[in-house]
Amino acid sequence: MTEIEIGRGKRGRRAYSFDDIAIVPSRRTRDPEDVSVGWQIDAYHFDIPVIGAPMDSVTSPDSAAALGALGGLPVLDLEGLWTRYEDPEPLLAEIAALDPEHVTPRMQQIYAEEIKPELIADRIKELRRAGITVAGALTPQRTQQHWRTVVEAGVDLFVIRGTTVSAEHVSSRAEPLNLKRFIYELDVPVIVGGAATYTAALHLMRTGAAGVLVGFGGGAAHTTRRALGIHAPTASAIADVAAARRDYLDESGGRYVHVIADGGIGTSGDLVKAIACGADAAMLGATLARASEAPGGGYHWGHEAHHQLLPRGERVRVGVRGTLKEILFGPGRSADGSTNLIGALRRAMATTGYSDLKEFQRVEVVVSPY
Repeated sequence: MTEIEIGRGKRGRRAYSFDDIAIVPSRRTRDPEDVSVGWQIDAYHFDIPVIGAPMDSVTSPDSAAALGALGGLPVLDLEGLWTRYEDPEPLLAEIAALDPEHVTPRMQQIYAEEIKPELIADRIKELRRAGITVAGALTPQRTQQHWRTVVEAGVDLFVIRGTTVSAEHVSSRAEPLNLKRFIYELDVPVIVGGAATYTAALHLMRTGAAGVLVGFGGGAAHTTRRALGIHAPTASAIADVAAARRDYLDESGGRYVHVIADGGIGTSGDLVKAIACGADAAMLGATLARASEAPGGGYHWGHEAHHQLLPRGERVRVGVRGTLKEILFGPGRSADGSTNLIGALRRAMATTGYSDLKEFQRVEVVVSPY
């Protein structure tokens, strides 16, 4: 791809966000009812390509059960309030009610409480009793400390999620997590990320991961671009990682690694474009935080918002747009793409003539001069 000269000593590649691209109808159309939006990772099949982000404002044991019942994959944050406090409901209500000036220091205080292994086990068992696929997330820094508790409690899918995760972390202070050895020794499928480049994703795929999360710094509650200067326009990032998946498929003799878009998907149109760029599924945060069942009470925040040394996220007001069922399946009450996400995906696939998600990844895409 052609690089652009930023100055005499630096060149950069042009990258595109979802707002820069659009999909193009083909010669064939079909009925939306004839379209399949199911996907499968390892032995687990899901009716919709939606993963609930491991954020306290999105996923609680109750909202996880609701999303699982609707055919999605909820992921509980095993470093969040639910594994630090026996009853976090009053604290969630307090965070939602805090004045903007005081929200970050107070959240840092609340999240300074130690993570309790017995609560990790209790929450996973609670999800198991709900009869859904059980998935929990840890950051790479905490994985070595708590993974055994998570696996023994009976998790089905293990998610290692950070702002940026690499297969070659270097540390002079502690022994870094050896992803390849860790995944090899684990009996459960592992989804790992975020990654935003071809090379980083290819290295993560070589560790044996079942899925790779793509993206960082693009979500509604992140200020990573402002704080660290790090950002990857999501459309280009997904397309790059999809190319790594294709090359790894050849390299490994047929092993398919799932690409999961993570961040920057605020509307149904963004979900459509994420699949079109090569994603198999999407991890949704702010979009699901707008549900009446979401524990954030109309507010949304992530890990970065309460970092003890360098907060690089915010608590943002996203409002309540409807029930979780209405947000995913409608009926839509507005034309802004915040409700009936799956109905919009079905219609987009039908309008362009594709019958399943894998096929839809081949849809024609244009760069929009908006």
